[in-house]
Amino acid sequence: MSRIVVTGGAGRLGRSLVAGLAAAGHELTSLDRTRADALALPGVEQVAVDLTDPDAASRAIAAARADALVHLAAIAVPFSAPEDVILRTNATLALNVLSAGIEAGIPKLVTASSPTVLGYGAPTGWLPDRFPLDEDTPPRPWNAYALSKHLGEQTIAMLARQTGDATRFAAFRPCYVIAPEEWAGAPTQQGHTVLERLDDPALSAPALFNYVDARDVATFIDTLLDALGDIPNAEVFFVGADDALAREPLARLLPQFVPGSDELAAGLTGTAPAFSNAKAGRLLGWRPAHSWRGALGEAPEPDTASEAFRPARSSRVLSGEERAVSKSARRPGADLPRPERTR
Repeated sequence: MSRIVVTGGAGRLGRSLVAGLAAAGHELTSLDRTRADALALPGVEQVAVDLTDPDAASRAIAAARADALVHLAAIAVPFSAPEDVILRTNATLALNVLSAGIEAGIPKLVTASSPTVLGYGAPTGWLPDRFPLDEDTPPRPWNAYALSKHLGEQTIAMLARQTGDATRFAAFRPCYVIAPEEWAGAPTQQGHTVLERLDDPALSAPALFNYVDARDVATFIDTLLDALGDIPNAEVFFVGADDALAREPLARLLPQFVPGSDELAAGLTGTAPAFSNAKAGRLLGWRPAHSWRGALGEAPEPDTASEAFRPARSSRVLSGEERAVSKSARRPGADLPRPERTR
């Protein structure tokens, strides 16, 4: 098992990720401005630090003596601060943290991005070239938060060009994160319950009905870190559920909220989501184990629902880069703690 440092570990996704990785047997150091009671767990160290200070970031990250670093720390909600503050803060955090990771000799560096880099919801209108959306969909950020996340992706690409294969990088775009207690009725990040988001499609429409269970984010990161040396450097991945957070097919719903998308969305029948997680499956062998139907008792979860998985990868190359993989089960992961606040 590895020693992993997570920035923003006291935040909403951070707490779930740290807990999930600790349950998988890793040693964790959480770096954030504050400590979280929910992270008072065996194998988890918490350090309060201002990561916008490059010297403080360098000292804290070097002291962690980590094998891998996952960067989450950010102003995490669009328009929750002035646009210049969001852009400056998030861009500074990404450069400080990732540069400090290189200086500390950490061989695996991962940064959190966002599906919002694609630009949906723009007030001037937005249409993609096709659905489902994937990593080849061109980014078109229209606000400072989305731009800052796109800059984070470009930052790992820049640093990979500087370091070559000496350091391995990746970025991931987690869909709308839902923690286990939120399936039971706790408010989600926007203040609505999951049932309210399902009963009123207008609540999930701004995110194009995307979502992912927090436990699946933890297994994705565990799988990604294990695979980083075997895949192309500085890859970007969508991390989402296999279905949409909607009771109706998106072929019917999306045209109501994305004008002009009728033909583009026509193929999103059944439970198909607007965002594809296929790349993570091809390169890593990862699949989400949870769905809203299983979590809410409207359909059974897959047999793997209570387990975390680490794929056993083979080296067969697909399309010049992609690897065919098989999976082998690993031990069950523990339930994740309830967030105290959103981040």
